[in-house]
Amino acid sequence: MGFSLSSSPSHLCSDHQSLCNSLSPSHNLQFTSSLSSWRPRNFNSPLKLISTQKSQPRTSSLSSLQVSVQDPQNLPKETSSSIESQKYPNGQAKHHIWVNPKSPRASQLRQLSYDSRYASLVKVAVALNSCDSTEEDVFKVLDSLGENPSEQDAVIVLNNMENPDTALIALKYFQEKSKPKKKVILYNVTLKVFRKSRNLDGAELLFDEMLKTGVLPDNITFSTIISCARMCSLPNKAVEWFEKMPSFGLNPDDVTYSAMIDAYGKAGNVDLALSLYDRARTEKWRIDLVTFSTLIKIYGVSGNFDGALNVYEEMKALGVKPNLVIYNTLLDAMGRAKRPWQAKIVYKELIKNGFSPNFGTYAALLRAYGRARYGQDALSVYREMKKKGLELNVVLYNTILAMCADIGFTDEAIEIFEDLKKSETCEPDSWTFSSLITIYSCSGKVSEAEEMLNQMLEAGFEPNIYVLTSLIQCYGKANRTDDVVRTFDRLVNLGITPDARFCGCLLNVMTQTSNEELGKLIGCIDRANPQLASVVKLLVEGETVEGAFKQEATELFSSIGREVRKPYCNCLIDLCVNLDLLEKACELLEIGLSLEVYTAIQTKSPTQWSLHLKSLSLGAALTALHVWMNDLSIAIENGEELPPCLGINTGHGKHKYSENGLATVFESHLNELNAPFHEAPEKAGWFLTTKVAVISWLESRKIPEPVA
Repeated sequence: MGFSLSSSPSHLCSDHQSLCNSLSPSHNLQFTSSLSSWRPRNFNSPLKLISTQKSQPRTSSLSSLQVSVQDPQNLPKETSSSIESQKYPNGQAKHHIWVNPKSPRASQLRQLSYDSRYASLVKVAVALNSCDSTEEDVFKVLDSLGENPSEQDAVIVLNNMENPDTALIALKYFQEKSKPKKKVILYNVTLKVFRKSRNLDGAELLFDEMLKTGVLPDNITFSTIISCARMCSLPNKAVEWFEKMPSFGLNPDDVTYSAMIDAYGKAGNVDLALSLYDRARTEKWRIDLVTFSTLIKIYGVSGNFDGALNVYEEMKALGVKPNLVIYNTLLDAMGRAKRPWQAKIVYKELIKNGFSPNFGTYAALLRAYGRARYGQDALSVYREMKKKGLELNVVLYNTILAMCADIGFTDEAIEIFEDLKKSETCEPDSWTFSSLITIYSCSGKVSEAEEMLNQMLEAGFEPNIYVLTSLIQCYGKANRTDDVVRTFDRLVNLGITPDARFCGCLLNVMTQTSNEELGKLIGCIDRANPQLASVVKLLVEGETVEGAFKQEATELFSSIGREVRKPYCNCLIDLCVNLDLLEKACELLEIGLSLEVYTAIQTKSPTQWSLHLKSLSLGAALTALHVWMNDLSIAIENGEELPPCLGINTGHGKHKYSENGLATVFESHLNELNAPFHEAPEKAGWFLTTKVAVISWLESRKIPEPVA
């Protein structure tokens, strides 16, 4: 090995000391005026200094040097001869430096040479992207590479292209000119061009052409087409290509398997996606962020919200940093789970890690807070979106309006509705009007509800069952029974079948209607649900056969859905209380307890007996109090020892459209009964008394008073 120098050594060392240092990093060369006196010190390999000239002017510059990092033994003869024959314009020979390929300087020179070549090839690719997709134009650009461009040149050019039409012509050119040893490589980089442009059809056609020319695909071929299908949002196509691999004798690698977790998940094959994920954890595959996002979404949509959180934690444990898509997907899953507190935690982590929330982030938060009825949090997100100039779509507007309807945010809903009407990107739909009508109806604002209905009709929307249910509730609160009947007729004329919720609303209206007009409502219920009407008739008109009411009521509650059992039972008991039918109210409460419509109303511990009324209507609560008073009296008569404390829990909330909750109304009733229960200042919603006080009170009531 050696260094071939053809320049003045004194000049090199005086003006370009760095080059001398590069020849011997740790030792300096000592030069004399005589070339024959040069001696290197302690070089690890032989060094030969050969001058091609006897003398060289000191004014020579390194710009005239040509540097070779090839071993001289490996230089082809034609190269050597061409080097010797090269001349300057003035007739002098060019100077050359041969540098040890293993030296640090060699790698620097290589890099400079490679960067220059690579940059020129990238410019060719850019030119191909913008030229016409004709052979004449494409070949003209490629001819600048010389007569026989190398296979590496072809790969670099194709890899930097983005125009699939010109890429196909360039591929043809390189196949003819470069004569590649592995033809599949050029096909693979061309397929990547189709992937960049999300052109799966073109990629499939190129694959077919490749097979026709006898070129067999490899793993990279399939992984490129599979990733192209994923980028085109065609997971079923990705699955189809993945399942073709065995027919070509190919086994997918870890990267392809990881990508298929995402593809199978989006294609709906959740079981296979999760099975691959289990294998990925065992075999420690590298999983990308897109796949993690899909896994979180799979668990979220399937209802396995803890599974979604576990994937998130596993991802962080593997050192994979979440991106904004991951955070948004997780926020959406927590919204589906109705876990707004966890959505808050995820959002705080998102901000802490330096991400700026986008529309998807705010949309997920709005859904999470809206579904969980976190009113103030949802309004805060809404106002932040408006402040940042982010336009909501009608679905998000409806989400927040539905929340306002559920929690009684009347003024806020009106403000949001006005914002929606001013929006340039969306317009109110039937669900928008439905929420506003519900809000006005629950507030007892009849004229506003009717005006909103007229706006709905003018916008071209027919009222649905939710709108008509709200209107019936509105007219019932206003004691406009004839309008209730008219609205019911309208529902029938529209061909809408009354559902359980609608019938429950009719029952609720009956509890607010005078006895003289109950018959009108019974007629509506009879047309909507004859079985329910039969039970109501036995209450209002009286039973002719003893036990008929209890039997029919039991059959009714056994046949209806669990979600409407408690509302029906509450309304029927309220109706009994209004009609002074305490015995029938007690029978209904007994049926409710036996069918677990109500649970744990009475509880006992060594220190306290309690009555829990939180989920009961006022009539049902008063009935439960009456039954409890009788049970306490019987316990005392039987000599049973009462605990030192007795309590009634009404809950401390109020009705969403009323200033009064059950606690306020119930306290008034306890005062009427002169009951010794008093509100506990340290326990909101609880009324407590002592054993001595309750025994004294019950003994003073020889005959229990009927429920008022």
